Amino acid sequence: MDIGGLYRDERQHALATLIRLLGDFDLAEEMLQEAFTTAVETWPRDGAPANPVAWLVSTARHKAIDRLRRAATLDAKRAQVASQETAVAFTEPALDEEPLTDDRLRLIFTCCHPALAPETQVALTLKTLCGLSVDEIARAFLVPGPTMAQRLVRAKGKIRIALIPYDVPGADRLAERLDGVLRVVYLVFNEGYAPTGGSGLPRHELCLEAIRLARLVHALLPGEPEAAGLLALLLLQDSRRVARFDASGDLVTLEEQERARWDREEIAEGSRLAERALRSGRPGFYGIQAAIAAIHGQAERASDTDWRQIAILYALLLRGHPSPVVALNHAAAVAMAQGPERGLALLEALERAGDLADFHLLPAARADLLRRLGRDREATDAYREALRTVGNDAERRYLERRLREVG
Repeated sequence: MDIGGLYRDERQHALATLIRLLGDFDLAEEMLQEAFTTAVETWPRDGAPANPVAWLVSTARHKAIDRLRRAATLDAKRAQVASQETAVAFTEPALDEEPLTDDRLRLIFTCCHPALAPETQVALTLKTLCGLSVDEIARAFLVPGPTMAQRLVRAKGKIRIALIPYDVPGADRLAERLDGVLRVVYLVFNEGYAPTGGSGLPRHELCLEAIRLARLVHALLPGEPEAAGLLALLLLQDSRRVARFDASGDLVTLEEQERARWDREEIAEGSRLAERALRSGRPGFYGIQAAIAAIHGQAERASDTDWRQIAILYALLLRGHPSPVVALNHAAAVAMAQGPERGLALLEALERAGDLADFHLLPAARADLLRRLGRDREATDAYREALRTVGNDAERRYLERRLREVG
C-alpha cells in the first residue's frame, strides 16, 4: 500500500468527513495526522485494511474520542462526537442521486459562510479542501506566512464558537452563499492551473478537485447560469492542460500550442454549457469568460481565432464586472483584433491608473506588443520590468526567453 499516495489523493476526502463527525477543524486535522502515523507503523507489519480511507477516519475518530474523554472541560463536545455513527461510507455520490451527501461540498459551503471575510473563505478552502500549505496560501495572497496562519486560526475559531453549521444551506439561504462558493472554486482551479509561486507547473489534483466541486454545485443548481458558466470555464481551460508546457517544463503560449493535444471532449462539454449560460439572458462573470474560452477552443488554428468577438465579450465583461485584470485582458484582445498600436494605447491608460503597478502581466503584455511591432529596445525594457515582479518559475523562464529574442 502506497501510504504516501493515499495521503496525497485521499487526505482531503477523509478530512472533510472527519470535520463533519467531530465539528472541529483543528481536532480533525490533528487526529487524521495521528491516524496516518499509526498506518505507517502498523500497515507494513499487519497489512493494509480493505478500505484504507474508512480505516483512517475510524481510527482518527476513536483517537479524538479518547482525547475528549480525558478532557473534563470538553464533556459537551465528547457527547457530540461519541453520538456519531461509527460506520462511514466512502463512495463518490452519483450526481443524479444526492450530491448534498458529499462531505467536501458541505465543507466548502461551511468555509464560504458569509460570517467569514471573502479572502478568509478562499484561504480556508485552499488549506482544508485542497491541502495547500500555509506558506503557499500566503504567497497567493501576498502576505507573510505568520499573518496567514493567524487568519486561518481565527477563521476556524469563529466557525467553532459561532456554531456555523456544517451543511449545504436551504434554498432560502443558498443565494447569499453561492457567489462565495463559485469564487472559491474558481480560485482553487486557478491555483492549480497557474500556481502563484514555485515551479509554476500545474497542480492537476487541484484542477480536478475544482472541476469536481463545480459539477456538484451545478448539479445542486442546474438552472443557475453562473454555476453552468463556471463549470464550462474550468472544463475549457483544463482542456488545454497537456499542451501548455513542453517536455522540459517550459511554458507554451496559447498561440503556439499544439491544438491536436487539446481535450476535445472537455471542449465539447464546456462549449455546450457556455452556450446555455449565454442564452440564459443573464450571463455573468463566469459565463462570459466561458464563452471566450469556447471561441479559443473551437478554433482549429490560432489564425482562425475570432478576436473581434473575443474583444466584444471582454468589453461586455468589463462593463458588468470592471477590474484592472479584466481591462488588461480586454486590451490584449483589442490588440489582436485591431492591431498592437490600439492595444498599447489601452495598456498605457492602465499603467497611468496605477492599479496593476506590481502585476507582472501588464509589462509582459506591453513587451509582447512592442515585440510584434519590432520595437525591440522598448520591448527589452518591458520584459525586464516584468521579470522584476514575476513569481512563477515557468513564467520567468518564458520571459527570459523572450528577452533574449529581443535583446
